[in-house]
Amino acid sequence: MKKYWPSIRDYLLIVTSSLIQAVSLRLFFIPANLASGGVSGISQLVNHYTGWPIGLMVLIGNIPLFLLGWRFLGGVKFAMRTAVAILTYSLFTDLILKVPYFIEYSQILITDLSGDIFLNSLYGAIISGIGYGMVYRARGTSGGSDILARILNNWRGIPMTQSYLIVDTAVILSAGFVFGWKEALYAMITLYVSGIVSETVLEGGGTVRTAMIVTAKPEKVSNRVIEELERGVTYLEGRGAYTGNSRPVLYCVVNRAEIASLKAIVHESDPEAFMVIGVAHEALGEGFKPLKGR
Repeated sequence: MKKYWPSIRDYLLIVTSSLIQAVSLRLFFIPANLASGGVSGISQLVNHYTGWPIGLMVLIGNIPLFLLGWRFLGGVKFAMRTAVAILTYSLFTDLILKVPYFIEYSQILITDLSGDIFLNSLYGAIISGIGYGMVYRARGTSGGSDILARILNNWRGIPMTQSYLIVDTAVILSAGFVFGWKEALYAMITLYVSGIVSETVLEGGGTVRTAMIVTAKPEKVSNRVIEELERGVTYLEGRGAYTGNSRPVLYCVVNRAEIASLKAIVHESDPEAFMVIGVAHEALGEGFKPLKGR
């Protein structure tokens, strides 16, 4: 069981993320006429004119994209995880309308938010972003524009963020002719916010700061960092390109709250020091989160 638990956990995350995305679509995007981008957005447009079930349209629209993904992205894991994501999302999108409690309480929420497109776009972006982040953590794809973005990235070398914008923006602009340009503008904002939320869920909220310090008093600086901040310091070999002099470069990782203290330590120890502060999405190991394979 322990051997198969990582895969089981991934599929549980995918199913849960599909439910979250379906709830976001039904509670916020559809009532406010916000096209969610990708196949879901196209399905909303088709539903607007024909009344055909959105979940069914999502499933049908994803079939050719799934085949393209299998052809260009390949891999059994990709096929299995993507198939599960597409099927469960399509089913949940239509089936949750059959759940009595969901119908009752969702109608109350929809009524409360009726006419407030800002709150609908904000809540929809946050909840759908959580769903996207979860499926990415499970090393899966949500189908639709996700597959197209990855194909564009592999085929033409277009960055993933630009690929998503190209695909989803085209759908959202098309929806502007149907639902209105105010709705299209809010849909664009929703697309941006959901991307930020999904990245936070995927990479974690533990953003840390890295510091590289060039100083003539490396021992004094490193000793104070170790004693006062209780952070490790690594010596890197460096040499000035202009002077040709060798000088150690100190490298350390601290959290955001410790930056001010680190600056004070460096300034007090060596006012002539040179310091560069950067941002890292995550720090794993002693003093931070445990280093794990997953």
